[in-house]
Amino acid sequence: MRIKIFALLTSFLCTTAAFAGSFKDNGNGIVTDQTTNLMWQQCPYGLSGAGCATATSSQITWDNSIVYCEGLLLGGYKDWRLPNVKELKSIAEITTYGPAIDTTYFPNTASENYWSSTSCARNTTFAWYVNFNEGYAWNTSKTNILTYHVRCVRGQ
Repeated sequence: MRIKIFALLTSFLCTTAAFAGSFKDNGNGIVTDQTTNLMWQQCPYGLSGAGCATATSSQITWDNSIVYCEGLLLGGYKDWRLPNVKELKSIAEITTYGPAIDTTYFPNTASENYWSSTSCARNTTFAWYVNFNEGYAWNTSKTNILTYHVRCVRGQ
């Protein structure tokens, strides 16, 4: 049983390239993944402008990341949300490193952890995150002390 779980986890953590999409910059702070049809906030929380170079990249708690995404108004859309771990992992690019993402479409992405909305099945006080230094997913406590980066999504 342990071998099956390990194989399943390894497969999940190492299949980013299978999900990597073809992106389109919509020119309004939104990037569309043409494979999944998900629309992504181009600049993570705290950044804006051309090249996501305005202001400072910020980190917030898991609870605040949900509130932030649900309150985001970007490109005339107000139905943004915190992505689940599978969606967030789909934009990670394991063929690059530091950051593990296509920086043409997602410039100035910190090579650090980004929250997902996915709680851990065995312990719902933990949530999954994606590390954009290497592109892997892992989980940690949702404690209000811990802060990570946030990039919102809309669609499906």
